[in-house]
Amino acid sequence: MATEYEETVSIIVPFYNEEGNVLPLVERVHTALAEFTLPWELVLVDDGSTDATLERLQAATAQYGQHVFVVELQRNFGQTAAMQAGIDQAQGSLLVTLDGDLQNDPADIPAMVADLQERKLDLLVGWRKERKDTLILRKIPSRIANRLIRKVTGVYLHDYGCSLKVYRGSVIRKVRLYGEMHRFIPAWVATTVPPSRIGERVVKHNERFSGESKYGISRTFRVILDLLFMWYFMHYRARPGHFFGVMGLGTGLVGGLILFWLTIEKFIFGDDIGGRPLLLVGVVLMIAALQFLTTGILAEMLARTYFEAAGRNAYTIRDTDEQPERAWYSASVT
Repeated sequence: MATEYEETVSIIVPFYNEEGNVLPLVERVHTALAEFTLPWELVLVDDGSTDATLERLQAATAQYGQHVFVVELQRNFGQTAAMQAGIDQAQGSLLVTLDGDLQNDPADIPAMVADLQERKLDLLVGWRKERKDTLILRKIPSRIANRLIRKVTGVYLHDYGCSLKVYRGSVIRKVRLYGEMHRFIPAWVATTVPPSRIGERVVKHNERFSGESKYGISRTFRVILDLLFMWYFMHYRARPGHFFGVMGLGTGLVGGLILFWLTIEKFIFGDDIGGRPLLLVGVVLMIAALQFLTTGILAEMLARTYFEAAGRNAYTIRDTDEQPERAWYSASVT
């Protein structure tokens, strides 16, 4: 890392079966950053491609030099894992991610880096205001997903799915990405920084240059499932007992009222309640309440084990370049 500079930039690009896009993308990155003043590197991640993508990536390193670094994954782990691998291998203080399909324009990178620095943001997200995608398979599912994510997470952006993003390395390295959570990166970042430090900027969006899209309408259903987990994690990660406790108390209250009413009917009015479906409903609700409450206790124990065993805190402190001097105050000092 070039420590004589205040900032360095790592550009991370995951690839999966994009052999036709590798060399054009690397060329466009070098053209876009020809007059870029900050030192930069290009981290190319091969996500277990079965075509000639890896060979093209290695050829790009041989052609352009060692600042083009290739990360080879053993098999196809998915875009989120490939992006995390690139983040782990990157050396820059600022990280830029973009797709390997050339729909993101590398020419936007210098302006986005400058915008993040000027606005003192921790994350700047690209907004594909004029998308060059099909309406049914890409635009409509994306609009539905964006609205759901905005509503659930409280992070108000127009385009969560745009891979072109600029991060402060000190922030994104505190976030671990799993599953298919790359589309929720702004929400994950919002668990460590205030939403006011997350911004967006309109960027260009091109038609696919080569290869086939890996996305389809089925991704909408995965987004819903991931969104449920994201909502739970953002609100109840450090207090899961509250989540299960509320459901347990609510279910127990309804079940208790049902059984209380049936008890009155049995012993005061003398009605036969043995064959009434409401009795079964009340018993099932009480059993469910007990299960919710015990699950909440177990979840609390697991959460405490997670934080204590891993040496994690339920908070994060912002990294600053200068730490103020500290001293003790004593009233006896004159």
